[in-house]
Amino acid sequence: MKKLLFFAFLGLIFVACENDDVSSSEMEDFDSIDELVIDLQTEVNPSGYAPLSATVSLKTEVPVSVSLRVIGKNGEDSDVIVDFPEIGNTLEIPVHGLYPDYENEVELSFHDSNNIVLSSQVVHITTPALISAMPQIEINTANRSQMAAGMTMVNYYGYDTEIHPFRPFIFDSYGDIRWYLNYKEHPFLNNLHFDNGPHRLANGNFYFGNNEPDAIYEVDLFGTIVNTWTMPGYIFHHEVLEKPNGNFIVLVDKQGANTIEDYIIEIDRSSNQIITIWDLNESLDNSRTILTTNSEDWIHVNAVSYDANDDTIVISGRTQGVVKLNNANEVVWILAPHVGWQTAGNGADLSSFLLQPLDATGTAITSTSILDGSENHPDFEWNWYQHATKVLADGSLILFDNGDNRNFTGTGPYSRAVHYQIDETNGTVQQVWEYGKERGEETYSRIVSDVDYLAASDHILFSPGAILTGAQPFGKSIEIDMAGSVVLFEATIIPPRPFANQITFHRTERLLLYPDL
Repeated sequence: MKKLLFFAFLGLIFVACENDDVSSSEMEDFDSIDELVIDLQTEVNPSGYAPLSATVSLKTEVPVSVSLRVIGKNGEDSDVIVDFPEIGNTLEIPVHGLYPDYENEVELSFHDSNNIVLSSQVVHITTPALISAMPQIEINTANRSQMAAGMTMVNYYGYDTEIHPFRPFIFDSYGDIRWYLNYKEHPFLNNLHFDNGPHRLANGNFYFGNNEPDAIYEVDLFGTIVNTWTMPGYIFHHEVLEKPNGNFIVLVDKQGANTIEDYIIEIDRSSNQIITIWDLNESLDNSRTILTTNSEDWIHVNAVSYDANDDTIVISGRTQGVVKLNNANEVVWILAPHVGWQTAGNGADLSSFLLQPLDATGTAITSTSILDGSENHPDFEWNWYQHATKVLADGSLILFDNGDNRNFTGTGPYSRAVHYQIDETNGTVQQVWEYGKERGEETYSRIVSDVDYLAASDHILFSPGAILTGAQPFGKSIEIDMAGSVVLFEATIIPPRPFANQITFHRTERLLLYPDL
């Protein structure tokens, strides 16, 4: 009877306040979770594509917001904690970061409109085991007090018996996989080949390209498709990049062309129209054969970055070099050994765009053998068959220097993460930091691979994705403090079977499992 009178009193308050939020003093009368929560239901993998994700559906007597904590196996630094700001009587809470084959404990805390905790409850969510295609992860180094925040996302290529679909996953600093997508049963992503994806959009969702069919997909953390953008007349390969204005820059083949991997397009996000086209056969020289004799795949563009300082793009052509282009498809500069650059398809003299390397003192390096790439300077080395070129906020450049055919001597023997400072006014380039040369073959990956700058901590994530020196191919993700080149985290990722007998992954990213809400 007392409870009925209490809720009748609450009802009068709601009418009097015209649905204003309930005050904390009123909410304090909830002495137990049973009084607050009317109904609570959990569902594992509601989409069918995210086995380590779940939903908690709630109905409460009064409007609340919810904080969630997935209780980690390895103490507080393995917890997943997130606050959901939405207030309501009926809520559906997404739960990510569960452990596989485990009865997970998930703590829910309920808050009033003043963010005062009313009550809390632990729910138990049991998950299935990982599928057999997932890798073994060994943690070699983990300085958790100094690492950049978040977990490591891997655009995984490994498999057991079935090559497709590719399955991205996220693992924590203890080597536990806490999220992954499996599109095996999806009606049309069951043959997913995302190449360099997925990446995180500004809105918190993930996006990737796919070439069967050719489109860009936006998905949430459950793997549910939120939006799609098509590219009629073109075939996706390698990478799609979200610009600050929301448009997409996409690496593509042009259907019906005699060459491949040598077009870039910009797709307007709102209209799905192609608004800019870069034809590299015009801006560069498709007959240059210094690093390849493949006349069809003459440049093999494998990465694109956007420079917001001047609205340009920087591309990595694996078998040509790194090139900056404006929106008129004109070359701004070329970062590559100087040998063999002649006339572009549009008639421009490409040798005039070659960057002049500087030594550590800022003095021009003039040795012909160093300029042409047959020798290295103690302070400077060119990029060889590079991947993952990225423009930083100050206009400098980082990349993964694979080192294949370094100095025209064949394979290896090392890969590097490299930071170059470029002076566009004077047309110069200076190498200001590197890592990997000292590791030699143990981090040498002649193909694929990634490097990222973690700006909040001034760390580099160096990720060779196809290392062939062990008993079987594997990849590594290594976090380095740039001050002193100290390794703070290193993980070895070993698939049951690598793609093409070599590739574990193309890219890794460090990110928060939940986006900012």
